[in-house]
Amino acid sequence: MAGDAALNPTLAQRLRTLGINEAACAACQLPPQDEAADLVQGEPDLFGRTQYMTPATATAWHRMREQARSDRVTLHLISAFRSVDYQCRLIEQKLADGRTLPEILRVNAIPGFSEHHTGRALDLGTDEVEPLTLAFEQTPAFDWLTRNAHRFDFHMSFPRDNPFDIDYEPWHWMHQSG
Repeated sequence: MAGDAALNPTLAQRLRTLGINEAACAACQLPPQDEAADLVQGEPDLFGRTQYMTPATATAWHRMREQARSDRVTLHLISAFRSVDYQCRLIEQKLADGRTLPEILRVNAIPGFSEHHTGRALDLGTDEVEPLTLAFEQTPAFDWLTRNAHRFDFHMSFPRDNPFDIDYEPWHWMHQSG
């Protein structure tokens, strides 16, 4: 499957092309993630791109966003489902931009290991700060999420000092069920 590079020769070859070998996959602290099979179209993200997520995640996201809005907090969708192929292209682009693979893998999971593959992970933002920056943690939106996201079965996947060797991502929230 997507998360099992050792058994998927096509993905294993693609990862090798990126400079990611099977030993790196075996050492990855993140669990392998299969691509979601059942996705629904959500609203466009902050950049106007159509986003997809599991039906349960879409329902929970809409409920959470509406409750935040009722509490006068603005939440924006920045990213949701990413295919393994999209994750590979994302890493390819960052390599082409001159970033090193270790630097990239501190903020982007190895393809086959990203929570975004599940259709249950959402990157969220607000009007007050640039998307996908640590400044998000200083906003009322982040404060609201830390106090309320659990009510909608969301949790922050990558808090400070997380065990996955992924940089702190206050914008990345995972829905518990798919």
